[in-house]
Amino acid sequence: MQGLHLTADLYGCGCDTSLLIDADKLADLCRRAVEDAALTIVDEKFFTFPDYQGEPGGVTGAVLLAESHLALHTWPERGGVTLDVYVCNFSTDNSAKAEGLLDALIVAFAPRDQQTNRILRGGNDPQSDIRDGELLLESLGPHAAYGLRVNRRLETIRSPYQLVEVFETPQFGRLFRLDGCYMTSEGDEFFYHEPMVHPAAITHGAPASALVIGGGDGGSSEELLKYPSMRRVVMAELDAAVIEVARKHLSGVHGGVFDDPRLDVRIGDAWDLVAKLDEKFDIIVLDLTDPETPAEKLYTGEFFDAIKRVLAPGGAITLHIGSPIFRPETVVRLVGLLRERFRHVRPMGNYVPLYGSYWGFAMASDALDPLALEATEDDSRIEANGLESLSFYNGDTHRALFALPNYFRRLLA
Repeated sequence: MQGLHLTADLYGCGCDTSLLIDADKLADLCRRAVEDAALTIVDEKFFTFPDYQGEPGGVTGAVLLAESHLALHTWPERGGVTLDVYVCNFSTDNSAKAEGLLDALIVAFAPRDQQTNRILRGGNDPQSDIRDGELLLESLGPHAAYGLRVNRRLETIRSPYQLVEVFETPQFGRLFRLDGCYMTSEGDEFFYHEPMVHPAAITHGAPASALVIGGGDGGSSEELLKYPSMRRVVMAELDAAVIEVARKHLSGVHGGVFDDPRLDVRIGDAWDLVAKLDEKFDIIVLDLTDPETPAEKLYTGEFFDAIKRVLAPGGAITLHIGSPIFRPETVVRLVGLLRERFRHVRPMGNYVPLYGSYWGFAMASDALDPLALEATEDDSRIEANGLESLSFYNGDTHRALFALPNYFRRLLA
């Protein structure tokens, strides 16, 4: 569906007036302009409106193209014309032809003033061309979006489950996207993965086993396997294509974790995997796509009950819960579900640059309370585990993550 959509509003046209009121003359102009642009006419229809209050009516017309369409409407009483040219670029880039067609028509109508728009359509299509410096946008909510400039596309895979993409960006290096949503990047992944893992793992003290639901980029598993006590991490990833892309392009995110023998990668549905597990884990990380995606079935009370069954005594689960700014209703719902099931539920907040927003996380446990850990003890445990090289997490940021703004507190009250 990718293509180029051009529009133009022309004012005070100085052309022969007959072009604005005679359907046959206008159709002839359009046919010649289309042919000169080397586009292919399939059909056409032009209609002249009747006179109104002594003034001649305008003409509306459309030329159907093999490449898509040309549409226009004239306003003789104002000397105005609106133009609409769209071409599909699926198998061949017809952009130059569309621009040539629009330019030729603008010259023919000789406007005093004009306003033009150029829209690239189908930007999430796996075959769409990403131009150097193009702004790639992601919706934050119904009324806001966030964007990054992209140098080039490195990989696109349309898996049975989703569209998997990797881009090179000037700001964050390699960027990983699923179904048009930013997941992680080389340049800022620690703003997400470290708060996701370390508050729970350090509060535990010596985690020996962990289960990661999702997390196919490998970032959460890498953080867990930094602990000397960690003997085993099971990663339950739905989509093998995510693992493939991560191995190939995202070593800056996972640090080669897929070659660690302590990592057990299992491809398949998380519900099925959890139902069959006969072991328990000290830490369970839900490193999923957003709750408003197909992963929503894993953000339910039923799934929280399922993973609690495989949580070891003295263990904790951790997850991201979305933006309290752009998705407050989701954040409230998820914290409510956790509070119904765990004695200690501690929401966290952190700004994640790639997500363009203050982001919510949560840690839940029947035994562990991360706020019971003093900052000095936190730093001692960080040193004991050889984690001084972390980019985000330390004793101070541990407590800062749980220091919620009043807005967030009131939201969850």
